[in-house]
Amino acid sequence: MSNTSSFKLVLLGESAVGKSSLVLQFVKQQFDEYRESTIGAAFLTQTVKVEDGSNVKFEIWDTAGQERYKSLAPMYYRGAQCAVVVYDITNYGSLEKAKSWITELQRQADPDIIIAVCGNKSDLAERRAVTSDQVQKMFEGEEGLLFVETSAKSGDGVQALFTVLAEKLHNSPPRQTRTGGASRAGARNAGVDLSKSTSSSGQGPDACNC
Repeated sequence: MSNTSSFKLVLLGESAVGKSSLVLQFVKQQFDEYRESTIGAAFLTQTVKVEDGSNVKFEIWDTAGQERYKSLAPMYYRGAQCAVVVYDITNYGSLEKAKSWITELQRQADPDIIIAVCGNKSDLAERRAVTSDQVQKMFEGEEGLLFVETSAKSGDGVQALFTVLAEKLHNSPPRQTRTGGASRAGARNAGVDLSKSTSSSGQGPDACNC
């Protein structure tokens, strides 16, 4: 019987960047054009099989992006081993918001948390307002960030994103959390562009305003 390890993952980002649609595509391979905004947070689980045959179970907290819910965010990212910070490639302001979330995570979350920066809605490339170069420049000098573009609508990049995160979590040694407990979040590595390293695992971008 395969071993299964569980990890807490939190999604953060401005409202309407497509966080809920990413999770729906990952968990159910579905897309809902008219999905309503999340209130507070939603909880889902999904299991990924990694290369050695073990299972990684994601316990996913999909947080609301509206400003009135921002004060609740620490309750959801506290103790998380992994965070996916989502922005909309058609909205430069959502990238700036993502930057502020990453700064908050680096200051307040577990020190070894694995962070992925996810540019969603790649299916709307003709309306692109954020380029890969702009993202790299904004996070220049930051360590431990993974970069990927996805489409929750078509599925491009979605499975690849969560598979890479599962492998990193599974292969990371236990680390100490801020409270002294053991955490399996990994040490931070140099930023990696997942669109270059995992293009073969297509599941992806999000055209939804969820």
